Amino acid sequence: MPFALLGVHNLPAVNATLNGIAAVLLVIGYALVRRGNINAHHKVMLTAFAVSCLFLISYLVYHYNAGSVKFDKPGAIRIIYLWILGTHTILAAAVPVLAIITLRRALKRQFGKHRAIAKWTLPIWLYVSVTGVIVYVLLYQVRPRL
Repeated sequence: MPFALLGVHNLPAVNATLNGIAAVLLVIGYALVRRGNINAHHKVMLTAFAVSCLFLISYLVYHYNAGSVKFDKPGAIRIIYLWILGTHTILAAAVPVLAIITLRRALKRQFGKHRAIAKWTLPIWLYVSVTGVIVYVLLYQVRPRL
């Protein structure tokens, strides 16, 4: 994806979109495997992984160029934002490792081991994807009342 053509200022919206797409794909992938459609599950989860990789690249490009962004809204929304951001950040650090291990076990056809870690990977990855969108909305879309 040519991030320079998008403009660095547009990357937070791109990142939120990629997080949202990843979340939808994770839910679809879970539904597919529960229905026994393993081939479709495999394709959807690989796509979710690719979308999350694009997100990570875009996120790093944005923050390399823009630095950190301060949340300047006061009151209860600040406490809510910081709590969501804190849990999101801690769990986001685990997602790449968990996703790679989970994916690797599936590709090696170690399905028992894959299922054992996937039951942890899925909710953490889904939480991180959804809270990534929430962080974007709170940081860039919510305007303080005057």
